[in-house]
Amino acid sequence: MFRNWIYLVFFLLFGCIDPFPVDVPEGEQLLTVEGLIHSGPGPHTIVLSRSATYGSDLQSLIRPVVGATVIVRSEDGEVTFLSEREGVRGAYFTPVGWRAQVGKSYTLFIDTPEGKLYSSFPERVESVPEIQSLGIRTVTIPQPGGGPERSGVQIIADIIDPADQNNFYFWRLGAANYILETRPELYTTPAPDRTPAPKDCCAVCYRADIPNNRGVFIAVDDDFNGLSTRIPVGFVEDDGLRFVNKYRVDVKQYSISQNAYRFLRLVKQQAEISGSIFDPPPANIRGNIIALENPDEVVLGYFIAAGEASKRIYVDQADLTFKQNRTVIPDDCRVVPGAALDPPFDWNPNE
Repeated sequence: MFRNWIYLVFFLLFGCIDPFPVDVPEGEQLLTVEGLIHSGPGPHTIVLSRSATYGSDLQSLIRPVVGATVIVRSEDGEVTFLSEREGVRGAYFTPVGWRAQVGKSYTLFIDTPEGKLYSSFPERVESVPEIQSLGIRTVTIPQPGGGPERSGVQIIADIIDPADQNNFYFWRLGAANYILETRPELYTTPAPDRTPAPKDCCAVCYRADIPNNRGVFIAVDDDFNGLSTRIPVGFVEDDGLRFVNKYRVDVKQYSISQNAYRFLRLVKQQAEISGSIFDPPPANIRGNIIALENPDEVVLGYFIAAGEASKRIYVDQADLTFKQNRTVIPDDCRVVPGAALDPPFDWNPNE
C-alpha cells in the first residue's frame, strides 16, 4: 500500500494601503521526470524534481526528489534498480555496465518518499544508424537593440537513413573538453592592494566542459527515408574561452519512439516561440508518466528509451568564420574549475 499525501499549497500575501493578509493558492509542486536509457554505455540517469506550475511566481523553484525508489523493467521481466550518488541530489543511476537492448520495451517505475507510485508507458528501443561524419558551421545571432552578436558552432552530421523503417531521431551533446589558455603573467594580488604578482605557471590547461545544447535537435525521416542526408545535430555557444584553441565534443544520436518524438517536437515548438535558440521553453508540457493512484495528476517530463550511436569531433579555432573576443583570465589556468595540466587520456586531435 502506498500512502496518500496532500499536495503542498503555497500562499502569497497581498496588501493594500493598510496591510491586510489574504491567503491565495500559489500552485502545486509537480513531479518532473527527465530520463533517457539507451543501448550505449552508461551509467544512464533518471532525474526527479518538483517544480511549480507554469505561471506561478515560484515557477523557477526546483526541488530535487531524494530517497525515491526508481526501477526500470524490461518487457521480459528483468528489473533494474537505479541508485543515488552522494553529492548528486535527485539523480538516479543504472548499475555500471548496464545498457538497454535493441528491440526490447522498458517501463519506468517510481516510488516517492511520500509513498506515491508513478509509472511510464512502455518505450521500445529502436535500432539506430551510425553517424558517418561530423562537420561544423559558424552561427551568429544578432541581439535586440544592436548589442554584440552572440555566436557559436553548429554541428552537422552526415547519416545514411535505413530504408526499411520509419526513423525518429534525437541528438544530444555528450562529454566535451577544450584547451584553456589563460594569462598568469597578468595576475595581481587581491583587493585592496591589487599589486602585480606574475605567476610562473601555468598558461595552458585542458578543461572538461558540459555543453548546454541550445535548442532541441530532432528529425523524422519522411523526407530522406533510405537516403544520405546532412542535418544539424547540436550547437555550442562561443563564450570567449571554448574556441581559443581546440574543442572536442561527443555527439550522441538516438533512435526514439514516435511518441517521444512528438513530445520533443512540442518542447521544440515552445522553445522557438521567442525566436531564439538561447531562450528556455516558456511552458510545461506533459509527458508519458502517470500517477497510478490518481491518473489525473499532471506529471511533467518524459522517459525515453532509445538506440544510441556516438561520434566525436575536434573543432580548431581556425575552423570558425566568426569568433567572440577572447576572455582574459589573469591567473594560473589550474585555478579554473574543471581544468588540469594533463590532457584527457584519449585526447587525440588527429584521430
